[in-house]
Amino acid sequence: MLNFTRAAESLGVTASAVSLQIRALEEYLGRALLRRDGHRVMLTDEGAELLPKVQRALEELERALDDTRGGRDSGTLRMSTLASFLQQWLYRRLPGFRACHPHIDLKIHTSYGPVDFVRSGHHLALRFGPKGDWPGVHVEKLLSEWLVPVCTPALLRKHGPVDDARRLPRYPLLHCESEPWSLWQERPSDPGSATELRSDLDDSTAVVHAALHGEGLALARWSLAGDAVGTGTLAVASSKPMPYRAYWFVCPRRVATLPAVNAFREWVFREAAAFAPPPGAATPG
Repeated sequence: MLNFTRAAESLGVTASAVSLQIRALEEYLGRALLRRDGHRVMLTDEGAELLPKVQRALEELERALDDTRGGRDSGTLRMSTLASFLQQWLYRRLPGFRACHPHIDLKIHTSYGPVDFVRSGHHLALRFGPKGDWPGVHVEKLLSEWLVPVCTPALLRKHGPVDDARRLPRYPLLHCESEPWSLWQERPSDPGSATELRSDLDDSTAVVHAALHGEGLALARWSLAGDAVGTGTLAVASSKPMPYRAYWFVCPRRVATLPAVNAFREWVFREAAAFAPPPGAATPG
């Protein structure tokens, strides 16, 4: 069922104005597109046939306008990424990009879900997960990811490494809801179960911060904990990192050749290549 009021609100006009435009279109085509039954409005067969064609035409028009806007606004680069990746990995590296490319005005938006490049105006996105079916965009693998047990060096000295999951009960355990210790414990070579869960958090960055404060042993994404391990504030408690998804560089094919997009791509891939994997890691397939 259709609704003139919601359509009018989306367009910023009155419902009567929408109704008049529809009637004018019906008169022009000589066909009824909507069937009205009191307050109910339904598409006729002719309307249902026309709708996807009009939607495709409007999408093409929007893409054409976006192409023109993107080419004209080449000094601004709009990027979307995960908040956790921005906070723990990207922020500390961005000064290098800005120093090399002071003419590029990088604007960053954080979100986890898919990006509508046409409507949002973003030029590129850094996304996390398995490689999906992403039609119409250019996709490259940026970083392999692992789940790694980490804690403070003092806690590691006290309780020792956990290459075998049966040693986990020595520690108070920390994890993110989306990356639970059960992922680690279900590996065939590591039977056993943990006995104390100190924190079950909904934020993967908070898990790393809890570990930094000595709260326990965290199952953390390497991209979020690796820099802290590099500075010695966190220590890796296992020589068996678990391959886990990846980060992807995603952009519409139509903007892949823009100078600002190319500059960011070359820079971020250099930074990713310089980011060492965890000890004992084999590159995931």
